[in-house]
Amino acid sequence: MDLSTFRRAAHAAVDRICDYYATIEQLPVAAQVERGYLARALPDAAPTNGEAWEQIERDFEQHILPGMTHWQHPMFFGFFPSNATYEGIIADMYTSALTNPGFNWNASPAVTELEFIVLDWLAKMMGLSSAFYSNDLSHSGGGVILGGASEATLTIAISARERALRALAEQHSESSADPIAWRAAMVPKLVMYGTTQTHSVGAKAAMMLGIRFRALDVARKDQYGLRGETLRAAIEEDTARGRIPFMLVATYGTTNSCAIDHLDEIAEVAKSSPLLWLHVDAAYGGVTWCLPENRPERIIAAFNARFDSLSTNLHKWGLVQMECSPTFVRDRHDLAKALSMTPDILKSKGMDPAALNDLRNLQIVLGRRFRALKVWFMLRSYGTTGFQEHLRRSIALARSFADQLRDMPAFEIVNPPRWGLVMFRLRAPDESVDVDALNHALNDALLERSDQLFLSPTVLPEVGYCERLVVGAPATTEEHIQKTLRILQECADSVLSK
Repeated sequence: MDLSTFRRAAHAAVDRICDYYATIEQLPVAAQVERGYLARALPDAAPTNGEAWEQIERDFEQHILPGMTHWQHPMFFGFFPSNATYEGIIADMYTSALTNPGFNWNASPAVTELEFIVLDWLAKMMGLSSAFYSNDLSHSGGGVILGGASEATLTIAISARERALRALAEQHSESSADPIAWRAAMVPKLVMYGTTQTHSVGAKAAMMLGIRFRALDVARKDQYGLRGETLRAAIEEDTARGRIPFMLVATYGTTNSCAIDHLDEIAEVAKSSPLLWLHVDAAYGGVTWCLPENRPERIIAAFNARFDSLSTNLHKWGLVQMECSPTFVRDRHDLAKALSMTPDILKSKGMDPAALNDLRNLQIVLGRRFRALKVWFMLRSYGTTGFQEHLRRSIALARSFADQLRDMPAFEIVNPPRWGLVMFRLRAPDESVDVDALNHALNDALLERSDQLFLSPTVLPEVGYCERLVVGAPATTEEHIQKTLRILQECADSVLSK
């Protein structure tokens, strides 16, 4: 494609993107295709000769778009939101055009410097202490924008493991005699904690590192949040067995139930376990700290005083496209010591001897996209006030849905609504009815309406099978809440009449 063809194609693509958002409500919410549809529609090998761009565009419209579930649709209420904004689209266009990989400062100075600037903006919006500011040179805390919560949890787990092993080596003089054998003997003793509601990213990180993961029990009476006494008992039990607790993946808004672990109690317990790295997976809920009314003083105080790291996903509810997971750490040296490797080709003028001013030393990958640009564009355009209004509007719509659902006798809310999430199910008309089977039938009925509405079900401990509705798409209004309630009632009537 030459420049003149690109110019025409780019103009046409922007027009199509604008048309897509102008007409998105007319599209089916979920893709209405069968598994394997695309392999049947496309050739099984690349073309020998290049094809006309017009044909490629036609195939995109005819074959790719029908297989897309539209997460920006105002009737998409599944999983957690995956926000997009026009500011983010433009930023990604510029990022793709510039295609500067972020690794060394001198590879593209703005890629590195803007990242640290927007991270500090976010830290201040969220109420994090200055210990987590990247450009405050009085300490070594700060952040990095990783791709997602999975990458953030794995990156932090590697850093926590290496910090623990360094500390243990200082306590065991025999580690210097044969460090490889000593390390091989110590790693199987390490224990990472989460809960039965912690996202699978915790257990997956432990699995990839060959480390034991222990899911601690949580209860419905605590809204599935981890209590300090549960953690204390686990630490005492594992220590007595010769195991070494080295990391806790606490959560602020779990995917399954939006549970909040009791960070204040956890911080108190951890005082007697200095080896324990405290990480908060706040993939969904972290952005709520940008709302003063949703930032409990005891929670933020406990985090600022004691916790080692936190990650949140702006690409969920934070008005930024995938992939964007700002991750804050109390000491970036822990990342750099675990992840730095500098061959001669990567040495650069003015390189920080402590390795904190090059992104490659704070992440698993060497280079990646210019992620900060879309954050900068979005925050410049929305401002703190606009960002907060987006969150408050979603919360208000979810509250409206919950209030009206309570007035519908067929349904019950099974967990206190939190932020944009409401969890509910059909009531059994009498004790002879299997309530889980009833709600499986409801979900089947909702799947038949997936062109109009998208929800994602789950299973809650002490409750059973239920539905999750999460408000978060910028296009959703009260009109869509009313439409959703009507569809739910129609599906309930259909199921209960059988």
